Amino acid sequence: MSVVPAEVRTGAVRTVPEQARRAVELGPPARFGPSLAAVYRAQLSRARVARIPLLFVAVFQSVGIAVMMRGVVDGGPEAWAVVAGSSVLVVAYVALNLLSQYFGQLRASGGLDHYATLPVPPAAVVLGAAAAYASFTVPGTLVTALFGCALFGLPVSNLWVLLAVIPLAGAALSGVGAACGLLAPRPELATLLGQLGMSAALLLGVLPADRMPGLVRLARDLLPSTYGVEAYARTFGPHPDWAVVLADLGVCAGVGVISLAVATRAYRRAAVR
Repeated sequence: MSVVPAEVRTGAVRTVPEQARRAVELGPPARFGPSLAAVYRAQLSRARVARIPLLFVAVFQSVGIAVMMRGVVDGGPEAWAVVAGSSVLVVAYVALNLLSQYFGQLRASGGLDHYATLPVPPAAVVLGAAAAYASFTVPGTLVTALFGCALFGLPVSNLWVLLAVIPLAGAALSGVGAACGLLAPRPELATLLGQLGMSAALLLGVLPADRMPGLVRLARDLLPSTYGVEAYARTFGPHPDWAVVLADLGVCAGVGVISLAVATRAYRRAAVR
């Protein structure tokens, strides 16, 4: 049996903590831009499998609403609201319903632990997933808008406005949907909140505002997608007020920043549990 000198044991005790301290030192965190692109590509490839059913359900639902309202609304500003509301409804279906379900299931299954181990900013995870899901709404929104314009005889010259409405309204609604999924204690409750939000977007966004009572109009003004609907509906007029259109888009952008910040905070809270 060999005897280890005391000074050797002392030196070993002194070097082990130093080696352990160096081992736990991590590299610098990843930058936001590359992290966002990586999460976006990963989520895009994951959601690509369900793209066709997703587009079919969202478009079929929105087109069906437009056809149903055709028997009630003849034309004018009411037709503008129906076409704009049914088009933005495609975005609301994905951003509120599907995204809340996704984050609710991700939290319940422990999938957030995977992202928590990566040097990825929480905002990149939330925004990347929201952007990936919202990307699938672009074709469906355009198809619904074209069908609605043909159904009500509206011009399509300002259809390009949807290229601004989709990302801005999508960001505002995606933040709300992600926050519902991350804050709900159970995935079933997250699904319920997402469906309630989508129902609110359907009822308050598609129906003409002048036919609603005052209290319902107030609730409509609190819905983020309302301003995207208003921005697109105003472009159907013979002389659109582009300043008001930009103001509505600005409200969507502001609500999007706030809702995504809330969702990011909810992600941090759920990831450390």
